[in-house]
Amino acid sequence: MKIQTIGMISSYPNLENKSDWLWQQTPYPFGIWKNIQLQALAEKPDFLLMYQFDFPLPQKQHQSWLKILSHKHNQPQLNITSFCRGVPKERVIYLLREPPLDEIVERNKYNYQQAQQYCGYVSGPDDFAPIPDYMPAIWYHSNSFRELDEMPPPQKVISCSWITSGISRTANHRQRLEFLKTLQSSTIKFDLYGRNLPVWAKSLGELNNKWYGMAPYYYNLAIENYSSNNWYVSEKLWDALLAWCLPIYYGGPAADKLLPTGSFLRLPSLDEKGIAYIQQVTATPDAWYQAKDAIAEARKIIIHKLNLLNWLSDLVAKF
Repeated sequence: MKIQTIGMISSYPNLENKSDWLWQQTPYPFGIWKNIQLQALAEKPDFLLMYQFDFPLPQKQHQSWLKILSHKHNQPQLNITSFCRGVPKERVIYLLREPPLDEIVERNKYNYQQAQQYCGYVSGPDDFAPIPDYMPAIWYHSNSFRELDEMPPPQKVISCSWITSGISRTANHRQRLEFLKTLQSSTIKFDLYGRNLPVWAKSLGELNNKWYGMAPYYYNLAIENYSSNNWYVSEKLWDALLAWCLPIYYGGPAADKLLPTGSFLRLPSLDEKGIAYIQQVTATPDAWYQAKDAIAEARKIIIHKLNLLNWLSDLVAKF
């Protein structure tokens, strides 16, 4: 069996020139998974993954969803053909990752429209995507694949954590920050970590590795930026489960279709009702112990089935 090389381009700044992207999500060296090898910077790959790639807009318009939200303008035009590295259209895969927030929904639609000119497969977690679908799983723990796959539950010593950011560019972000403020004014004990949090937030600071802010905790608050369609679910849920937390999850119904019943709890709302629910659950570790087997099953599904590398492998196998 010939291993097919998959290159990658993205508009995420932290992925530029990153040669080992997602190599921690396979037990084999150099990004190999079954019939594929993920080599983001390969000059002449067999397939190309456009991962949240923002196509250039006409001059004097915003260039990417990041620029839209930060109000930066007039980036130089890009040569899309050169970005495709000679890969034929039918082997170019486009995955849009950002949710259709009101502030960027038109940008998302434009990306889909442009992607259909250059890509044979165009998908995203939107009803209006050419192929509406769940996002294949990526995670942000630095543990090796084998360690995550084979480990028993780590020692749990503290009740609950929340890892979030202080981003406030959209209405959804601001709603989450208001909930954080309400939660911190309650009597609920939880540890908060994150970057760029407001000065009023009682944070324990940023983490280089999310594992340390999840693994010692029974529960983790996993609150999505978006919960209004049937497709969107992000690494907030995968990261919590891979650290053997029982997520208290706020998001859309996609997670119910992907994971076993009982592997996470549903936060009913971002208001006083939600506060009362967190108070009740986190008062004891009982819910975690009851969910332990379901968490173990969910972890296997994330690692082996929902894994983006497995998703790519299955798609390539159809060629």
